[in-house]
Amino acid sequence: MTEELLSLPVPQVPAGATGVAWLRAHVVRFSNGPDHTRRRALTTKLLENVTATTLDELAAALNLPGALPDIATIAPAYQPHEQITAEADAAVERLAPGKTEEAAARIGLLVQAWAATHELADHLRTSNPAPPVPITRRATESGVIEVSLDDHPFGHGPHACPGRTIATKIAKNMAFRALHHQTEPLVLPNAWDHTSAAALHAAGFPAIGTTSLGVAAAHGIPDGMGQAGAQAIALARLLADLPCPVTADLESGFGATPEELAETVAGLGVAGINLEDGRPHGLAAPEEQAKLIEAVKRRAPGVFVNARVDTHWQGTAIDETRDRAKRYVDAGADGIFVPGVTEPHDIEKLAGLAPLNVLAQQRTPKELGDLGVKRISTGSLLFRAALRHTVATARAVRDGQPAGAAFSYAEVQALISPGTRSDAG
Repeated sequence: MTEELLSLPVPQVPAGATGVAWLRAHVVRFSNGPDHTRRRALTTKLLENVTATTLDELAAALNLPGALPDIATIAPAYQPHEQITAEADAAVERLAPGKTEEAAARIGLLVQAWAATHELADHLRTSNPAPPVPITRRATESGVIEVSLDDHPFGHGPHACPGRTIATKIAKNMAFRALHHQTEPLVLPNAWDHTSAAALHAAGFPAIGTTSLGVAAAHGIPDGMGQAGAQAIALARLLADLPCPVTADLESGFGATPEELAETVAGLGVAGINLEDGRPHGLAAPEEQAKLIEAVKRRAPGVFVNARVDTHWQGTAIDETRDRAKRYVDAGADGIFVPGVTEPHDIEKLAGLAPLNVLAQQRTPKELGDLGVKRISTGSLLFRAALRHTVATARAVRDGQPAGAAFSYAEVQALISPGTRSDAG
């Protein structure tokens, strides 16, 4: 029934010569027939080859750099049922003095992206399954009706926005960043394949990470040697389609140059990455690691870079750990990860630099949060636990013992169904 209603025309908007009225009358969102076809082609062309990771990047790609304050003013007055304000009219005039259809397309795309990303990011952060746009309006012979989108994927339909993929990616980036700035720390489980990630998301975790040990070991490759790059990157691309933010463990960059790594990260579609300063035979010089971080943040500013400091693995003093962490934050890292740190004093000393990530340990999430921790990762724990459970189950079968609890065949099939993926959030 929803599909039939969505096939109806959108309500006609009055013509307007200036301001928001002009904008409404010239964008694809409120068009039908030949106008809709022409304007949709135009908006699709404007988005060709755009790989924005933030709204600022998207604005620049649409030749509207620095326009977000005006876009934020226009957005509450954009829909035809909303009140037009003088401020919104003035904002449109600043952004489109020439009044071309292309200018309207650029503004309309950015307004819709701004509204959708903020709403979707909040839904992702709170694990709210409701669509960011709850209703749409259609014209019938008896008047305008509201159509619920509760069971309809975001951005799809006969009047689908061509920018839904970009908007979804930016929203995931925004949500993932916000999850590091809450009162309670983010508990981030680490998966090693699609099904483990989908199962963890289905269990209610708002974001998923990957584990380098799990990915490498599952392919018969030693961890930490920089040899599992192809496998880690392939998994990151696969998991980017999950309806939640994903962060990928890229070890130390798998030997790529700063520019090569930055280009790879920009094309992955994930909301975050881990980048460690450990190398197969020791620690990288901090300035070398800083160059990797700087390059990634320059090319993909919306991707959350979690700078892992491996000093604790090697028994280095807390002062060097803090010095390295500060260098990485100064280079643009969004968070720091110090595996192995457990002493409350050390944790508190590091927590003030940036959102601090530690491995799961004896303390509860609340206790770690009270020390300033913002993210708790399971690391390779889940993969190692799965191996142990696998062996224990096989032994139970061999020895005639109960096999223990397991997912059913149907439950696993459900986890890998198209419904667990989404090209629109």
